[in-house]
Amino acid sequence: MINNIRQDAEVRMEKCLETFKNNISKLRTGRANPNLLDNIKVDYYGSIMPLRQLANIIVEDTRTLVITLFDQSIIKRVEKAIIISDLGLTPDLSGTIIRVQLPSLTEERRRNLIKIVRNEAEQGKISVRNIRRDANDHIKILLKNKAISIDEERRSQSEIQKITEAWIRRLDQILSEKERELIDF
Repeated sequence: MINNIRQDAEVRMEKCLETFKNNISKLRTGRANPNLLDNIKVDYYGSIMPLRQLANIIVEDTRTLVITLFDQSIIKRVEKAIIISDLGLTPDLSGTIIRVQLPSLTEERRRNLIKIVRNEAEQGKISVRNIRRDANDHIKILLKNKAISIDEERRSQSEIQKITEAWIRRLDQILSEKERELIDF
């Protein structure tokens, strides 16, 4: 029973970490990342489809994305979708491909992005702590129902605390990497 609670907590904490990574990967840091274009939708013959399903998106250099469409007839629609997105990017049509140059970030924008990343990290930490609280509550219920002893409860809560601290360290590590990325570019 206790192992199930611990494993469930670890799985949920891992999901929190993945959510955090996903959220910060979409921030425009000045470095080209295909995930920047994940939210762009294109009208494809009457259906609204994500750009990723209509094209290959690769990183040409640190500040350039190259989009190669599967169907060249929609190149103008893709260009329009990128322009009207809230990313502030301007595509450059080069024959059958689209190049998207990422402008460099201003110092003020960097500071704002760092605040956003720190806020996302704090939300992740709060989620991890809530998972710890849930796991500890389940352990207390087991103690109340006399399914485990007081020693087992304390040992289990100690294990849950160690797991929580490990996941928070991972969040902090990813946060510091992202902050360095924002400062360096």
